[in-house]
Amino acid sequence: MRFNPNINAAVISDIQQSEQNVQTAFQQVSTGLRVNSASDDPAASAALIQVQAQAANVDQYSTNAESVLSQAQTADGTLTSVVQLLNQAITTGTEGANGTSSASDRVSLAADVQGILSSVVGLANTSFQGASLFSGTANGQAAFVADSTSPTGYTYTGNSGVNQVGVGESLTVQANIPGSTLFTNPNASVLGALSGLVTALKTGTSTDIGTATTAVTTALNYVSQQHTIYGNTINQLNAQETYLSQETVTLTTRESSLVGIDSATAAENLSQAETANSSVLAAAAKVIQNSLLNYLK
Repeated sequence: MRFNPNINAAVISDIQQSEQNVQTAFQQVSTGLRVNSASDDPAASAALIQVQAQAANVDQYSTNAESVLSQAQTADGTLTSVVQLLNQAITTGTEGANGTSSASDRVSLAADVQGILSSVVGLANTSFQGASLFSGTANGQAAFVADSTSPTGYTYTGNSGVNQVGVGESLTVQANIPGSTLFTNPNASVLGALSGLVTALKTGTSTDIGTATTAVTTALNYVSQQHTIYGNTINQLNAQETYLSQETVTLTTRESSLVGIDSATAAENLSQAETANSSVLAAAAKVIQNSLLNYLK
């Protein structure tokens, strides 16, 4: 009787497959994943790639939204302070326009408004993460610098650029308002109105001071309108962050359903694979032994 090598080849193949099953089950237990390579489940692996791409986009949108939200909140707080200062200037101008104010009183009030002007410029030069908040897209320098040749005493050095940032698949938000729009708008210049009030208090009549105070009121109303843009942006970003957070949970759940496996099922699979492997090894030992005996006979 001749030895049949095909029997041994089949047995070895069964052993290799059984050991592979054990290894696969062990990986499931150790990683918590049903699919550890594309060959484990090609369809699930392909779907997983799409889910991971979506998750990456959501992560980027979340990062963008968080950054813009922080910037908008900083700008919002800054403009709140500007509004408060303009209200103080109006109060001061109203006091100066009162016919009972003496010349020395008005000079003192002019100094107060000059201080308010300086404070507003300081706020206009607020930086965020090392970049000028109100310089448009020219973030490498302060928005306003002192300039003795300028009627207001300051010159805008930024640009009129506006950053639009994507925070969703089809959603962008305005991240900034240029300082030229906020503080030196030709129709309602904050710096121009304050500077004009300083001059009126120093050398003007009560009527001049009243007119200059009205100009500050106009500037205040304008800034307040612009201020709402940041408020709307903040509300929009808060809502978007909530949506993106929910989307992250959804995609994580989807990813888990595609390739994940619960610990109990993984443990059961490993136990079954090990039992099956033991059976295969035992059966293989008998087959090979009988094959050798028959060969020796």
